[in-house]
Amino acid sequence: MAKLADIENEFIRQEIEEYIERPDERGHLIALYSKISPEMQTLAAGVIDGQHEAVDAGTQAALEDGVEALQIMDDGLIAGMAIVGIKFRENFIFVPEVLSCARAMKAGMKHIEPILSASGIEPVGKIIMGTVKGDMHDIGKNLCIMMLRGSGFEVIDLGVDTSPDDFIDAVEEHQANIVGMSALLTTTMPNMGRTIEAFIDADLRDDVKFMVGGAPVTPEFAEDMDADSYGDNAVECVEVAKRMIEEFEAEQA
Repeated sequence: MAKLADIENEFIRQEIEEYIERPDERGHLIALYSKISPEMQTLAAGVIDGQHEAVDAGTQAALEDGVEALQIMDDGLIAGMAIVGIKFRENFIFVPEVLSCARAMKAGMKHIEPILSASGIEPVGKIIMGTVKGDMHDIGKNLCIMMLRGSGFEVIDLGVDTSPDDFIDAVEEHQANIVGMSALLTTTMPNMGRTIEAFIDADLRDDVKFMVGGAPVTPEFAEDMDADSYGDNAVECVEVAKRMIEEFEAEQA
């Protein structure tokens, strides 16, 4: 069994020791990082610490050294964001810090994404994301998108003030099976339900699963709106999306 001391990078060891409290998550991360090369541990540490310039340079250097793009994404960028996501969920860090980490991850992904696209590697799944009609807030949505993309999803971002027709058009154009909707205002929350109703009217409801979230949104509200799932934060958003993909695959089997 891997031990904390098996992780070479001191910063990573300290992060796990100080912030990862759940035994299952702690064990998983120790096992993960104990297998990751020192070079990738350094890259992950840059993501956790929000050092976008270091991650940018580190990603380029790794590619030049012959490290596979997929390995850099998994062992460096995603591994780093796994710790960031837990720290955010447990309120050890807040939105400004997460945005800084997301910026660092994006600095690395800009080198990785073109390579993965050119290689024909299929994304984990395809998701349409948008803030509902009448709502101009996007910080939470953008955090979810960054986490989803970092976890291998292709995300089509419709931005803010997204009408039901915009969601429908995007689903039909991109052949996506998952729609994520966010709202920060209690006055715009009902537009989640109106969007789902529009999919029913268009005879598309059975083809799409909806996940919803946002500060005022609750699991009970999501159920009332006939959404398929609710996510409390960006970490849960990824977990929900993965579960939905598994459900689709099971249904098609």
